[in-house]
Amino acid sequence: MLGGRAGAIDATLPPVAFAVGWLLGGESIWVGVGAALVTGAGVAVWRLRRGDRPRSVLIGLLAVCVAALIALRTGRAEDFFLLQLLSNAASTLAWAVSILLRWPLLGVVVGAALGQRTRWRRDAALVRAYGRGSWVWTATYVLRVAVFVPLYLGGQVVALVAARVALTWPLVAAALAVSWLVVRRSLPAGHPGLRHPVEPVER
Repeated sequence: MLGGRAGAIDATLPPVAFAVGWLLGGESIWVGVGAALVTGAGVAVWRLRRGDRPRSVLIGLLAVCVAALIALRTGRAEDFFLLQLLSNAASTLAWAVSILLRWPLLGVVVGAALGQRTRWRRDAALVRAYGRGSWVWTATYVLRVAVFVPLYLGGQVVALVAARVALTWPLVAAALAVSWLVVRRSLPAGHPGLRHPVEPVER
C-alpha cells in the first residue's frame, strides 16, 4: 500500500521476467525461475543502493524466492503466482475482519504514518470514515482474487502476468484516490481532519 515505486517494481518485474524466460526457454520453468531470481536480485541491489530499508528489500526478494520454489516443486508455471493469489485472499479476510472489529486497517496504516498510534480510535467519526475507506481496499483484493483464480486454474501464465501488472500499481493508485475521497466525505462537517483526531470530552 505504501511501497511506492519500489514496491510496484518489486511486485511486477520478477513475474514479467519469469514469463519472458519461460516463453523464451520453450516453456521451461527453470529458465523462467532463473530469470525471475536474477531480476529480483537486481531489484534488491537497486533498492538497497537507493537507501530502502533492508528488511523491506529482503521481504520482496524472499517472496520471489518462495514463488520460484513453489513452481519448481510442483513443475507448473502457473504456481509461480500461487503465493500472490493466497496473499490476496488472506488480505481480503484481514481487511474485512478489521472493519468488523472496528480496527479498520486503513486507520492503522494512516495512523502509524501520521505518528498517532491509536489516538484515531478514540474519534468515532474517524473510525467510521476509516471503516468505509477500508472497504475500498477490501474490494481491490476481492477483485484480484476474482481475476487470478480463473486464470490460475486455466494455467494462463501470460494472462496472469498481465493481470499482476494491471492490478498492482494502477489499482493501488485508484484505491488511494477513491478511499481518500470516501474518508473525506464520511467525516462530518467541521471535523479538523485526519491529522487531528477529536477525542471524546470526559464529563
